[in-house]
Amino acid sequence: MITSLHPLPSLRRLATVAFSALCLACPLHGIAQEAQDTLVLDLQQAISLALEQSPTARSARHSFLSQHWNYRNFRANYLPSVTLSSSPYINNQINKITQSDGSSLYLRQSQLGADLNLSINQNISWTGGTFFVKSTANYHRELSNHTNMFSTVPISIGYSQSLFGYNSLKWDKRIEPLRYTEAKKSYAETIELVSASTCSYFFNLATAQSDLEMARSNFASADTLYRMAQGRYKIGTITENEMLQLEIRRLSEETSAMDAEISLEEQMQSFRSFLGIAQDTPIRLVMPDTVPEFEVPYTQALDLAMENSPDPVYYERIRREAQSSLSRAKANAGLKADIYLQFGLSQTGSTIASAYQRPLTQEYGSISLSLPILDWGRGKGQVRVARSQQELTEITAEQGMEDFRQNVQKLVSQFNMQARKVHIAQLTGRRAEHRHTVAMRLYIMGESSLLDLNDAISERNNARRSYLSAMSTFWRLYYTLRSMTGYDFQHNIPITEQIQTLP
Repeated sequence: MITSLHPLPSLRRLATVAFSALCLACPLHGIAQEAQDTLVLDLQQAISLALEQSPTARSARHSFLSQHWNYRNFRANYLPSVTLSSSPYINNQINKITQSDGSSLYLRQSQLGADLNLSINQNISWTGGTFFVKSTANYHRELSNHTNMFSTVPISIGYSQSLFGYNSLKWDKRIEPLRYTEAKKSYAETIELVSASTCSYFFNLATAQSDLEMARSNFASADTLYRMAQGRYKIGTITENEMLQLEIRRLSEETSAMDAEISLEEQMQSFRSFLGIAQDTPIRLVMPDTVPEFEVPYTQALDLAMENSPDPVYYERIRREAQSSLSRAKANAGLKADIYLQFGLSQTGSTIASAYQRPLTQEYGSISLSLPILDWGRGKGQVRVARSQQELTEITAEQGMEDFRQNVQKLVSQFNMQARKVHIAQLTGRRAEHRHTVAMRLYIMGESSLLDLNDAISERNNARRSYLSAMSTFWRLYYTLRSMTGYDFQHNIPITEQIQTLP
């Protein structure tokens, strides 16, 4: 067996020099020169960029715009509509004409005609009927004998109404405003959830960058230790087994570094895609040093969530939709009656002026009835299905609201303790980094085993990942809480999403 001829002080000096060389071999964070076109982002800048141009945020805006125009169309149904129409025609052909005695003749007709109709319609929501005012003028000319005929209705007033039918105007007035309110709150919620997703992508990339940095640092130290061990093995201060362990660790760290590079590129591409930026843009992240420490009162959070979250509006909307379906089923199963009333003035003449002189009154009224006598229970079955669906909707809404309250409580509870977890993870990371430095120095001096060094390296790596994970969880919980409550608890102000000006 070969024994060491070097005295202990010389070994300590050698260990000190080797440890210093090892520290210089390890890459330091932020030392590498970055390209001029590198996109440097901190967390808030990443969130602002995502809200401005990410596909998810743009999709949310267009979805809200669609709901906005649907609501505008709904409101237009309750406003007066004015329509001008005309259908000019020319008829120059042989037609079959029925005579007064019942016989038919084929005669050649040569006619020219036109009409002009102006109508004003107003829907009445509380009755479901339609009130209208219209004026019409018709012109007819026989081209064969050059005769003209005018027919006018200077004014005609009418009303149509379904007496026992389903009043869609009334139910739409109860449902559509809720749908629009839900859309506005869903848009505000989605914007905040985009921020939460940005946090996930941001810290996923930060973790990948940290993993690559640690992998390169671990490979550099493993390579340095392996080279040192080759000299120590030659003089017999370490065993062949320990030498092989160091070589295996060096190869393993080299593989880990290559895997970390691949993982970093994947996370970089995902982050670029989420932000909607070019796939060749390099990104460097600036990590937040601390997290704000404040607690969210559960009662306040629940009140704000009930006021600003789209979930309560959604459950109220589906309740009313179920009631509307039941009303429709009842209307379709029973007696149906439609009335139509019209009063106006009319006249004819060979000139347009004579067609407006001394108009004659005209009245028209009709009522249509429909009562199902034998439908084999179809109408009654539809009513029972609608009633059952309404009861099921009530149960779903009640359970949904209970789950909603529990989710608010769970979210508040998790958030209130997350800042403490971040602080603990940060402190753990500092201690693990210090232990790694001590373990490395002791191993080089021969006062510690390789197993202790590997444990210290593993603890340091896990501590870094745990810290980044705790930071990610804090910010995701924070923006999820904002999305649910519509409130910024850090600055104690409501969140007002700026929706672009709509025409």
